[in-house]
Amino acid sequence: MQNPNLVQLLTQTIEVVVRAGQLLIAEWARMDGPRGQGDKAAVDEEIEQFLHQHLLRLLPCDFWGEETGHRLTGHSWCWVVDPNDGTADFLKGLKGSALSIGLLHEQTPVLGVVYAPVTIEGVPDCIAWAEGMAEVSRNGQPVNTRLSAKRLSSDEFVMVSAAAINKPELNSELCQPSTFVAMPSIAYRLAKVAAGEGVCGVSLYPVSAHDVVAGHALLRGAGGVLFDERGQTITYVTEAHMQTVSQRCFGGSVSACRILLAREWDRIFKEAF
Repeated sequence: MQNPNLVQLLTQTIEVVVRAGQLLIAEWARMDGPRGQGDKAAVDEEIEQFLHQHLLRLLPCDFWGEETGHRLTGHSWCWVVDPNDGTADFLKGLKGSALSIGLLHEQTPVLGVVYAPVTIEGVPDCIAWAEGMAEVSRNGQPVNTRLSAKRLSSDEFVMVSAAAINKPELNSELCQPSTFVAMPSIAYRLAKVAAGEGVCGVSLYPVSAHDVVAGHALLRGAGGVLFDERGQTITYVTEAHMQTVSQRCFGGSVSACRILLAREWDRIFKEAF
């Protein structure tokens, strides 16, 4: 198969993802609230079915989805899809869950779209990048983020899970001298960092490929990294790796990630409210 033009493919992918996001917007606006409970929403599978159909038309290859399963044949290209990263928070009524669509080539994230249709700012947010682009794009505009030059500092932000709001003092301590921002969706956390809003995005829970491939691509586009809890770059080499890519992840500037991952995050789970 001839290699696709990734920049052109990104434009087509964004169109598909934004269309799929309309399903999430409509679900959010339901009179009796979104359908589902826990971490399962009915709309998630509907969105993924749409993405599965349309993405494979753009580039027929392997596919890894959260809701509809996966097909791994050893193909050099693989779509990696989370239709609604942050479902549990979405069902609790929190804004900021995101569609996360990544593309791997030879296990490397080469294209990513993270689209948050329902945000606290009140406007949809689409952050995207593909190999061949000089900069990450946000809502169609280039964003000049150089994560390699960023450091943990008092004027930077660390993006952590929405649950951090329950333990503000401890999270403040663990993220200092930067300020923590509590928000749903590790995909959107990584995307915001890639777009220049923060220095590191953190997940303290095990993540799968569908949670982070798109964000990983965006970080690559912004000169950043995605590390696991040991400080190793996250990889997607085998099916087992895809199922659980890390127990914790830290994405952003190299120096910030290294400092943060060495801190005592276990205290979050041990210390009482």
